[in-house]
Amino acid sequence: MVIAIFILFQSRNWLKQGNHRRNGRYVIACILIVCESSLNVWYITEGTYRLRSTLPLELCSISLYLCVLMLFTKSRTIFQIVYFTGLGGALQALLTPALAYAYPNYRFMEFFIAHIAIILAVLYMVWVEGYRPKLFSVALAMIFLNVLLVVVGFMNRITGGNYMFIARKPETASLLDVLGPYPWYLLSLEGVALLMFLLLYLPFSFGNRRAASGTLQR
Repeated sequence: MVIAIFILFQSRNWLKQGNHRRNGRYVIACILIVCESSLNVWYITEGTYRLRSTLPLELCSISLYLCVLMLFTKSRTIFQIVYFTGLGGALQALLTPALAYAYPNYRFMEFFIAHIAIILAVLYMVWVEGYRPKLFSVALAMIFLNVLLVVVGFMNRITGGNYMFIARKPETASLLDVLGPYPWYLLSLEGVALLMFLLLYLPFSFGNRRAASGTLQR
């Protein structure tokens, strides 16, 4: 992941030239599509496809779909959401993966490739396309997240699943272990999400402030 991010950053000026900018977006989008489509094929061939556990209702799965749309359409609105949900969710997933398969299982490889590609998709829009999150985007991402909690919670009741770990904590170690028992950890998560989103916005807060100041002076 570190090497991929480093290469993307070092290549950012080259990617801005000619068709490289568009082609770069499409390459990352195709990686995400291959990851998601091959995962569903794997579920079916392995006989593990279950409504309660394999629907794309996890936060990172939803962010993946949004990233594909963002990369193909260059949607600034989607960027304002996935900058926070994609980066925050994927980083947390990589640090504490809820994964039952060890290397070199396909699921292990797909899990890490997909989450790294989500991070690259967001950073590509920042470094190559020049997109920037706004302060209001923090509120937008929080609203999106809470609407998503309602929808996914409803789907959990129908399928008996535990998507986004709304029904219970994961069996593997995670941040949820220190956020209290169910259902109180859901409230704790609200605070953690808000803090994480603000930290992710922090690198851009000074630049946005200077840009606004310059506009006022002109």
